[in-house]
Amino acid sequence: MSPQISAIRSNSGRLCLSWLIAFCLYLTGLSASAADQPGKSSLPNFIVIMVDDMGYAGVSCFGNPWFKTPEIDQLAAEGMRLTDFHSSGTVCSPTRAGLLTGRYQQRAGIEAVIHPNADHPEHRKGLQLSETTFAEVLKQQGYATALMGKWHQGYPHNSADYHPQNHGFDQFIGYHSGNIDFISHVGDHVKHDWWHGKQETHEEGYVTDLINQYAVQFIREHAHQPFCLYIPHLAIHNPIQTRDDPVRRTEKEGWKRWKPASEAERIEKFRGMVLPIDEGIGQIRETLKQSGIDRQTLILFFSDNGPTPDLPSESPQLRGMKGSVYEGGHRVPFIAWWPGKIEAGSTRDDLAMTIDIMPTLLSLSQSPQLESVACDGIDLSRLLCAGQPLPPRPLYWASLSNNGARSEAMRDGNWKLVVQHPRARPGTFENESVELYRLDQDLLEEQNLNAKHPEQAAKMLQQLKAWYAETQTTATSQPGGWLNTNSAR
Repeated sequence: MSPQISAIRSNSGRLCLSWLIAFCLYLTGLSASAADQPGKSSLPNFIVIMVDDMGYAGVSCFGNPWFKTPEIDQLAAEGMRLTDFHSSGTVCSPTRAGLLTGRYQQRAGIEAVIHPNADHPEHRKGLQLSETTFAEVLKQQGYATALMGKWHQGYPHNSADYHPQNHGFDQFIGYHSGNIDFISHVGDHVKHDWWHGKQETHEEGYVTDLINQYAVQFIREHAHQPFCLYIPHLAIHNPIQTRDDPVRRTEKEGWKRWKPASEAERIEKFRGMVLPIDEGIGQIRETLKQSGIDRQTLILFFSDNGPTPDLPSESPQLRGMKGSVYEGGHRVPFIAWWPGKIEAGSTRDDLAMTIDIMPTLLSLSQSPQLESVACDGIDLSRLLCAGQPLPPRPLYWASLSNNGARSEAMRDGNWKLVVQHPRARPGTFENESVELYRLDQDLLEEQNLNAKHPEQAAKMLQQLKAWYAETQTTATSQPGGWLNTNSAR
């Protein structure tokens, strides 16, 4: 072969290789471009993880001094922490109603715990079919939807309408009540309460492990399509039980409440209940990576309210615990994780709330219903993905305890208004007592400025009352309630 022909063939081979490389890059560009276009192929997956009764310092990246939570810390290291994030309620059921609907739970008529006792005024309430949940909207867009864990939006024995599969969730594995024994799965209404869909299921296992197991299974089974997985954990709510603990509640004997023998034992129980959650988050993140969908998936992690005295997850910088409208009752840890979309290791102090989750999911899924669904929350996606600050807005709380005691609060920038009703009749707003704080100067809410700034307090009180009155003009009708009970006497 002549040197000229060899050179031609060599050059031709290089040209073919160059053309092939260019063509492959072109196809790759087309694929990437297609992924950026609206449509089901580009829809992100959502995993919404809500832990129960964990205070602001429940995990080490938010100040837990007792032990490390490495997987949750890694989630934060690869994502964003919000340090001024709040639950819309101070107890379980209200926060969940607000989260699911994107509206203040007062509009849904769920202001208090849906109580396990059949004769309690709040027992027969539940999420009505007239409410629209994020699961319903996403399901209409072709999302596979699932709930693994705690529902607490009404007992199906009171109404079949309350079942989670009637509110947009294709799959439900978990329990309906406020809490269950981690081992026996007997609920706070002293009945077995573990279900696969509408089938009561007796299976062995520590509840946190079961939730983790079924969450991972769902991800693997739906990795080929857009999905929304809601994981409301039982932990770290009582009964206080770790994996090796005995049963504390049975249908025959009721609940045997645990009391710590020492502070060291209390911390050890705390560790034993938090670390299984931490392990599960590691399993979820690894499953996403193995399935090749980690960069298509947004994970949100937060708590439903502040801490209880059972376990030391509270922050010494915050006043109040679960059930309180002081900061400790509703300021909770928040982490958002989405590789390639959210800046790794970022922290923001923008004021946000659990009612913001639904509009955020609808916005990121390019839902045509985003504008038509009447959410009180706002879209956080520009904050999470582009670092754009949130617009200023007031936030409100109205808490109703198990004994009918009310309290309210409002945030307006750094100003915080707190309203208590000492010795009021159950369910009423009698005996109004007003407190005013500046959180940038007094995060512990120790210095009541009401007397010093009466005009500011009066303005905020008027706004708070107007907000509550407005929520009641179209509030969903519910059976029972404290005021109904009082008026019936």
